[in-house]
Amino acid sequence: MNEIKKILTFIIAFCCLQIHAQDKSKNESSYQKVVTERAAKIVKSLNISDTLKAIIVRDIIANQYKKLNDFHEVRKANLKTIVKDNPKSKADSLSKIYTSDSENQLNQIHKDYLKSLRHELSKEQIEGVKNGMTYSVFPNTFRAYQEMMPDLSKKQKKQLYNYLYEAREHAMDAESSDKKHAWFGKYKGRINNYLSKEGIDMKVVSLAWEKKIREREEAKKNATKSSVSN
Repeated sequence: MNEIKKILTFIIAFCCLQIHAQDKSKNESSYQKVVTERAAKIVKSLNISDTLKAIIVRDIIANQYKKLNDFHEVRKANLKTIVKDNPKSKADSLSKIYTSDSENQLNQIHKDYLKSLRHELSKEQIEGVKNGMTYSVFPNTFRAYQEMMPDLSKKQKKQLYNYLYEAREHAMDAESSDKKHAWFGKYKGRINNYLSKEGIDMKVVSLAWEKKIREREEAKKNATKSSVSN
């Protein structure tokens, strides 16, 4: 009787492992499809005439999404284990050390990715890939700053550009849309501090900009009404 129970327990456990493996395989297959489609959209914006090269670049980008996802999942699991297996004071210290060390690995993933892209794409196209992975926040924000503050000096523009460029490099490696936007938010804070030291009050600038936008929208509405009435 005990022998039968052991056999049944083994069979149930084996079946559970098979189901888990099948679910994992399905999830990985589904994720691969998502990142491949995401990568294809980015590649489409690059206007690559060579079909084979377009496929190669698509796969490089999709593979990067997969690598980043794997990295962040492993890091989350390891941090969870550290917190679980250690008292809080020690866990906090170990988590900081582990996170710092893992950043070196993430930086290498980033460098290897850019190296792969450089083999296939021009500088302008690589910019397109970076912006595609980060929702074009960098160019849109930089353009908005210049429209809000048309009197910025070349030095000030360069500093804003450098801040946003650095934010994008970090955002490319983030694991979610929220985390990507959080990187830009962090660097916008640095930009505000920098501009404040330069004698520019961003609150005043923002209010003036919002007023200008409202006036533009109102002018458009009035122009539309006038066109309809005529």
